[in-house]
Formats: sequence, C-alpha cells, structure tokens
Amino acid sequence: MTGTFLNISTVLIGGMLGLLFGARIPERFKGTVIAGMGLFTFGMGVQMFLQTQNPLIVLGALLIGVLLGEWWRIEDGLRNVGTVLERRFAQNNSAEGSARFIRGFLTASLLFCVGPMTILGSIQDGLTGNYQLLAVKSILDGFAALAFASTLGIGVLFSALTVLVVQGGISLVAAQFGVALFGSALSEATQAAIRSDPHVLEMTAVGGVLLMGLAISSLLEIKPIRVGNFLPALFAAPLIVWLLSLIAR
Repeated sequence: MTGTFLNISTVLIGGMLGLLFGARIPERFKGTVIAGMGLFTFGMGVQMFLQTQNPLIVLGALLIGVLLGEWWRIEDGLRNVGTVLERRFAQNNSAEGSARFIRGFLTASLLFCVGPMTILGSIQDGLTGNYQLLAVKSILDGFAALAFASTLGIGVLFSALTVLVVQGGISLVAAQFGVALFGSALSEATQAAIRSDPHVLEMTAVGGVLLMGLAISSLLEIKPIRVGNFLPALFAAPLIVWLLSLIAR
C-alpha cells in the first residue's frame, strides 16, 4: 500500500498547488495545457491499444463492458458520488460549479486509475512491497492533478479517494492471494512474464481505448462519451482470453 499512499499524496499536493496558483494562470494558458494533456492521453491510449494481439478481443470486451456498464449505470454512480462530495465540500453550488466539480472528479479518477501502471504497479506493491512503478505513476499523476485542478477545480482532489479504493484494493488482493496466483513473490522475470501475458496485453489495450475516450470526451471535449460505463471491459478482456484458451485446447 506504500505506493498507493504515495500516489494519493502527489495527487493531493499537485491538486492543491493547482488550486492555489491556478487563479494566477491565464485561462487561455490553462485551456491549452488541458488540450495538451488531452493529446498526450490520446497518444498514450493509442500506444496501449497497439499492444493488442487480437483487436476482436478488445472489441468484444468493449461491447460486453458497455452492456454491463449501462446496465449497472456505473457512470451515473460515479457522478452521484461526485455530486455528494460537491454538496459536502464545494463552496460554489451553482449549476456551473457543480458540473465543473463533477467533471474534475470523473476525469481525474478515470485518468489516474485506468492503465497498466495502475494494475501492474499495484500488484507489484502488494506482492513484494516494491512501489517503484507506482512512484513513477505518482509523479505523473501529481503534475496532471496540478494542471487539472487549476482548470477543473477542487473535484480533482477527491479523485484521491478513487485512487485509494482502486489501487489500494488491487494491492490488498495481491498481498492476500498473490502467492496462490503466482506461486511466489514477483521477481523481475515474473514481472516481465506478466507484462507479456496475453491477459494483461488485452487488458492494457482496452485501457488504451478508454483513455482515448477520456481524451475525446473530457479533455478535448470533442464528443460526450460515458467512459465510466466501459470500465467492466477491463475485466472482460482477460476473461475472453481465458475462454478462448480453453476452446483452443
């Protein structure tokens, strides 16, 4: 959990710096920074998607994921959490301020918790206590939180709760069941094997598509996309890989 606590700290510090000094940054500059983050996020998503070994698995996972997500109304649930936090902590309760708070919370939560560094870093931290990967992620998230908070406001800081639940949960599960799953603590060779495992590659590819959707929807504001409803696709991808491996036997 050390890496998760470090990540939370950098998000909070970066977000608070963004809130403190954001007013001194011209709106034109902040808009350009957010657009730059959007382009970077889209490019990172493309890079992640290109790791897929079978695009049809990604497509299938997305379809299954969005069906489950729409059924469970995950996006609405995340928005409701953002609304509750906004009513409790935000000072600006206008409709515009509320929408800004929720957008900041959703955008930062999804960006900080979707990607291979979240999964692999949390597993590594839980199994071995080595939080090097999450430390790198923490630095990136801290700068992103600074940029987002200067434009999207205090909602970005509350994404730290999402980081705690998602990364902390994965690390705890890895710590409890890691030996049973992998046979031993993760050595460097085991980590490399996991990164090249088809289950992880397809999950990474799906995460890349979600990052592209996040960039298009929340950062570049090209087209509204309920990216949160696609989150089950992250777990559907390795499940499809596993089922196909059973059929191929």
